[in-house]
Amino acid sequence: MPGAADTTTIAGDVRVRTPDLSDAGLRRVTDALAALADGNDRAEAFPDASIGIVHEAGLLTYGVSPELGGALEPTITDTARIMRAVGQGDPSVALLTAMTVAQHLVHAASDVFPAELYAGIVAESQHRPVLLNAIRAEPELGAPARGGLPKTKVRRTENGWVVSGHKAYGTGSEGLAYHLVWAATEDDEPLQGHVIVPGDHPGIEVIRTWDHLGMRATSTHDVVYHDIEVPLEHFKGEPLVPGSLVGGGSRRQGNLAAVGLAVTAIYVGVARAAQEFFTRFAHERVPGALGRPIAQTERIQSIAGEIDAQLFQAEELLLGVARRADEGDPAAAAQAPFVKLLATRSAVTAVQTAVQALGNPALSRHHPLERHLRDVLCCRIHPPQDDMALIFLGKRSLGL
Repeated sequence: MPGAADTTTIAGDVRVRTPDLSDAGLRRVTDALAALADGNDRAEAFPDASIGIVHEAGLLTYGVSPELGGALEPTITDTARIMRAVGQGDPSVALLTAMTVAQHLVHAASDVFPAELYAGIVAESQHRPVLLNAIRAEPELGAPARGGLPKTKVRRTENGWVVSGHKAYGTGSEGLAYHLVWAATEDDEPLQGHVIVPGDHPGIEVIRTWDHLGMRATSTHDVVYHDIEVPLEHFKGEPLVPGSLVGGGSRRQGNLAAVGLAVTAIYVGVARAAQEFFTRFAHERVPGALGRPIAQTERIQSIAGEIDAQLFQAEELLLGVARRADEGDPAAAAQAPFVKLLATRSAVTAVQTAVQALGNPALSRHHPLERHLRDVLCCRIHPPQDDMALIFLGKRSLGL
């Protein structure tokens, strides 16, 4: 298997797979995923084989801390490198990977899962992919990043909690081992948080609503939870913190900012894939009237330079802020919305520049560039969306 990782044994305990994070190791994963990406896009089905590649490479569990069974101490820089590489191969798979890694990172910061349950997740991850995701959006509420309490409700029972509600845009819906369902109690001062629901629970109904422009293999369907009872420790309710995505302190908020850099990296990876196709096409395309590859013309050379400049800008910003965050710069986490805004703008510009230059071949489904265009445009719907990022940055700039 390309990019297959070793299984590390420490003090007699089998740990999760140790990934090869060298450039060559990540490139093998990119190439293996790219070979399946067009088929995943056309089938619009859950990408089981591709998830298997990421699992074998040890990347699904990268966020597991060494104290809890992880093979490596995660860094924000390497998380971004991983997501860029997987995104370059297949961004749908990268998004599923990012959501799982995010839950491991968040757990390391705030103990989302009960200890025994998480130990089981880590143990199971040695043998098969274990996908995790927080399911938050709702048909009426929309994106929770814009505020409001969920209509999905959780109520106390003698044995634990019962959760019921209808969620929208549940990425990974058909393949998740655990759903972390954002819900609230119906108290006068409601508690809110994520209810941990096993993915194979019979009370889960997946409604196949995802028919999207891009990221078509993410299984981002509606999910209905029909009165699902879970143990008491599967819901840790907290008071709503105004202006916060979740309750909790600065450590968790900083961790979420780090996850945001990883999602941004996915779209930089898409743009790198588009650049590679553009370069290959420019060397292979020989118009009869020209008699030589279009790569030898100054017009195409100028366009190639523009694409590379946009990607240089995106990657320097992304990896530079990630490295500063790893080095302990307290301002770096707060700059994640700024990075997402500018790096994804550059990624979109790079892909659109390639499309405009190549004309009809760029929009033909015989080539991958039209898929890269569809996928990279999906960056605009991931939080923080551009207007929210600008408002946040504007308030900070104005001292409000």
